Amino acid sequence: MYLTQRCNYTCLLLCSLVSFTSHSETTFSGGFWFNYNINQQTHDSHFGDEALVIYLDKQHEEQTPWNYSAEFRIGPGGFSDTENNTTGSNYVLHKAWISYSKNDQHTFILGKSQLPFGWKTGNFWPGDMFLAAYGDQMDVGLKYVGRYDSINVAAAFYPRDDWRKDSTDSTDDNRHWGSRKTYHKLDTWVGDITWTLQSSEKIGVSVQKGKLQESITGRDEKDGEHHAYTLYYDYTFDEFTFKVSYIKGVRHLPDAYFSLTGLPESIRNQRYNSELSYQYDKWTFLIDVTLAKSNTVGGLDKMAIAYAPGVRYNYGGGWIYLEYLNQNAWFDRDMKINDGNFAAWYLTLDYYW
Repeated sequence: MYLTQRCNYTCLLLCSLVSFTSHSETTFSGGFWFNYNINQQTHDSHFGDEALVIYLDKQHEEQTPWNYSAEFRIGPGGFSDTENNTTGSNYVLHKAWISYSKNDQHTFILGKSQLPFGWKTGNFWPGDMFLAAYGDQMDVGLKYVGRYDSINVAAAFYPRDDWRKDSTDSTDDNRHWGSRKTYHKLDTWVGDITWTLQSSEKIGVSVQKGKLQESITGRDEKDGEHHAYTLYYDYTFDEFTFKVSYIKGVRHLPDAYFSLTGLPESIRNQRYNSELSYQYDKWTFLIDVTLAKSNTVGGLDKMAIAYAPGVRYNYGGGWIYLEYLNQNAWFDRDMKINDGNFAAWYLTLDYYW
C-alpha cells in the first residue's frame, strides 16, 4: 500500500502521456549502461552501476501541436538519490512532460523538465563537476520556450523540484539541494536569453530565484531563499566546440536548519567553467575544466579545481566512454565547498534500441 502511494504520481503521469494523445503514434525505445571505475588513490575498483532506461515519446506530427516525452530509469546507475527521491528505490522518472507548440516558435512544457539555465557538461560519468546544483537540473513545473529571429528565450516556474512534497531529486545533478529531513527548494523562477551572433556562435544569460522550505520543525517554514545567475558563451568551428560560463550562486539557508547545524546563514560561491570538444568521424574527444571559489564566511580559502578529459566512440548501437576525473574539492547538499582530493578512471558502455 505504501509503495503504491509513493508511485502514484509516476503512474498517473505515464498513463496521461499515453492516453491524452491515444490517436497518435507512440514510440517506445530503451537502452542500458554499465560502468567500471578505478579509484586512483586507493586503487579500489568497482564494476556495475548498471541502469535500464525506457523512453516514451510521441512521434512528430505536423498536424498536431501536442507532444510528450518521458524517461524512466531502473537500477543503481540511474543517477538518483534513493534516500530522497520519489520512490525510495533505484527507479525514477528522469523526465516526464507534455508540451503544446504554436507556429513552431512558441512552446509550453508542463511536467518534469530541464531548467533553462546555462549549458551542461558533455561528459558521461564525471557528471556536472563544479556546475554542482546548477548542472542537469530536472524540476516539476511549467516552462515556456520561444524563438524570435536570432534570440531564443525561456521562462519557467517550478513549484517543486521533484514529484513528492518531501522528496528532492534532480536525478543527474542531485545531492546538492538539501534532503528529505532538512530542506528542499520550491517556487523557483527561471529565465534564459540566448543570442545567436552567427550560426556557430552564441552568448547567453540565465537567472533563477526561489525559496527553500525546511523539514525540521514540522511547520514547513519557507524562510530560506536561493538565487543564481550565469553568463555563457558557445562557439563551434569546424569539428571543434568551445564553451565557457561563469556562475554565481547564493543560498540563504532556512532559520531552523542553520541554527541547528551551526552553518553560516548564507552560502555563496562562484564558478568558472569551460569545455572543449573535437569530433573526428565516430570519435569525440573532450575535456571539461571547472573552477570554484567560496565567498562564504569561514569557507574554503583556496581555488577548487576539477578537470575531466575523456574520449567516446560511437560503435553504432551506442557509445563506449573512457573518462578521467580529478578534483581537489567537492560540493555538499548545502552548496558549500569542502576540501578533499579525488581521482578516478571510468570505462562505460551504453546501448540503445
